[in-house]
Amino acid sequence: MKKSVSFDYSGRVALITGGADGIGRATALAFAESGASVAVADCDTKKGEEILALLAERGKEGLFIQSDVSKPADVETLLESTLSRFGRLDFAFNNAGILGEQLLLAENNAENWNRVIGVNLTGVFLCMLHEIPALLRTGGGVIVNNASIVGTVAFPASAPYTASKHGVIGLTKTAALEYAKSNIRVNAVCPGFIGTKLLEGVGITPANEMGQTIAGMHPLGRFGTPEEIAGVILWLCSDQASFVTGHALLADGGYTAQ
Repeated sequence: MKKSVSFDYSGRVALITGGADGIGRATALAFAESGASVAVADCDTKKGEEILALLAERGKEGLFIQSDVSKPADVETLLESTLSRFGRLDFAFNNAGILGEQLLLAENNAENWNRVIGVNLTGVFLCMLHEIPALLRTGGGVIVNNASIVGTVAFPASAPYTASKHGVIGLTKTAALEYAKSNIRVNAVCPGFIGTKLLEGVGITPANEMGQTIAGMHPLGRFGTPEEIAGVILWLCSDQASFVTGHALLADGGYTAQ
């Protein structure tokens, strides 16, 4: 199910990390369709080139930067490249994330913990560290961080992932308080299970038995789509959401209402 968007972001610049696939790609395309110039960061160069081709097919201006958000130098280069190309930053969707190994807590290891925390939590911190000064230079803007429903509840065999996403919500609220008077709004989006290759990587698809079981855990009875989450993100960046900051918005098909 695809949702159309009807926002006008002409003359604006959006940066999306983890933007070459899944929710990130859907969001990059949605921003472009709404008139924004789009900078996409991802560690996958091949998929990055694919998103540039999709943008070009639509006659939209895009930039791809190969980047590992857990590395400070990569994030610094990412922001420098975006500002050099477009001259400004208006919106940032900090979406890059990994699941890591699915292990019970006592069977986990420091390597898995550090890798997941490094991308999912430290990566968001590093991005905001550079995004906020860029937004201040143009009089403000909006940051949306991808936190997942597992930022508000827990899921077995996912201690590093759960901790990282809870941390993202904490970072989001802190930044929102610190920069509210500087015309910077900071929110988090907390998707339920979305049909993406991230889940396919751990053997979960909407069509298989595990996927059908998980879909049934959502009162709406299905997985969400990347396009539905992209619509939420564009709304959070819009003037329609001008009184929304420091909020973790659940887009989870009713999962956490139970």
